[in-house]
Amino acid sequence: MSLRVRLAMAENASVKDDTKDQNPSPLEIEEELSREVQDTLTLSQRHKFWETQPVGQFKDLNDTSLPGGPIEPPTPISEVKQEPYNLPNLYDWVTCDINSEDTCAEVYNLLSNNYVEDDENMFMLNYSKEFLWWALHPPGYYKTWHIGVRVKSSKRLVAFIRNSRIRVRADVVSKAEVNFLCVHKKLRSKDCSLS
Repeated sequence: MSLRVRLAMAENASVKDDTKDQNPSPLEIEEELSREVQDTLTLSQRHKFWETQPVGQFKDLNDTSLPGGPIEPPTPISEVKQEPYNLPNLYDWVTCDINSEDTCAEVYNLLSNNYVEDDENMFMLNYSKEFLWWALHPPGYYKTWHIGVRVKSSKRLVAFIRNSRIRVRADVVSKAEVNFLCVHKKLRSKDCSLS
């Protein structure tokens, strides 16, 4: 039975109670859809890039034998660079105090005008200040992991990055998850980036 037929059956499930046993679950629909998509792709059209990356693969759906764990072994803290990377002379690294209304407003304005933008300036995320404050305060966050770059002369915030601890299944991992990486548009054209 094709996915289209099964989807149509699922849509009619609320109308016809006597067909419940024949209707696919959302998980079954997802699995069927992924199989049909993968089957329609020729080898030359498959995900040449993504199939080389450590991400989920269509072929691995429901394979519970796959091991979990880190892609690379953890780097000991003693081997992590302790000093910040050098910035051009016009800029300084700063810790952004997100509990300060002024700093939070600066981060909000920087992200609102410069964060997640495509080449055609068609797609930008514009979070509310309340959401941003919430997102920057996960349980157990570190204030020192709200990092910015300011222009020395004007003190204008021109870059921001936030890190947080991550949870992998049942474990809290002492690794940084980078989020809200943002560099002002004018600095991007000057080959300035945080990396």
